[in-house]
Amino acid sequence: MEKRTFKDSIYTAIAGLAKAFGNANRLEILDLLANGEKTVEQVATQTAITVANASQHLQLLKNARLVKSRRDGNFIFYTINGKQAYTAWKALRELALAAEPAVQVTLRQYRHEAGSPEGRTLETMPAPDRVLLLDVRPSDEFAAGHLENAVSVPIEELSQRLDELPRHLTIITYCRGPFCTFADEAVQLLKANGFDAVRLEETYLDHKLLTDESWN
Repeated sequence: MEKRTFKDSIYTAIAGLAKAFGNANRLEILDLLANGEKTVEQVATQTAITVANASQHLQLLKNARLVKSRRDGNFIFYTINGKQAYTAWKALRELALAAEPAVQVTLRQYRHEAGSPEGRTLETMPAPDRVLLLDVRPSDEFAAGHLENAVSVPIEELSQRLDELPRHLTIITYCRGPFCTFADEAVQLLKANGFDAVRLEETYLDHKLLTDESWN
């Protein structure tokens, strides 16, 4: 094989993979599927696009080996295709947070308006006996994986379940990551009802990357 042919073949293949990241809907779908399996219909509903568009995006992501699927009866469930796919999305997300001013400004403005301008990281969390980790994602995502000792209260149930939460602890809410709004909504609601609350910046999978060597 000629050297030029070799290089062209390699970089064309990589460009094809990178193309899968080049769409806002597909990035949101990756972020969503990192938290658990979803059907085409669920993806469409939760990303506010049509079922037809969701199906097309999922097929492109599957062809790029960023998501995988399984069939259960009449339904096809999609999820992110393992550790490498999540690591690639996480690296792109962190690059945007560090280097893209539009992302920084938009995130800062939203967090300020939501009343949660500052978040905590796993490294800066208080001692376990001083906090309650509150997972406000849907219950199926909690079942697919969650931080140790976390309590599940989906965001749509939170206002009716405030009496279940301890008022002597700092409540640290988390959801799907820095671009998910559930944790900010939870902080706003909790603060309005007299709780000490703050959001967690990381996701369950960020923690899994650091602690689960068997994940592939």
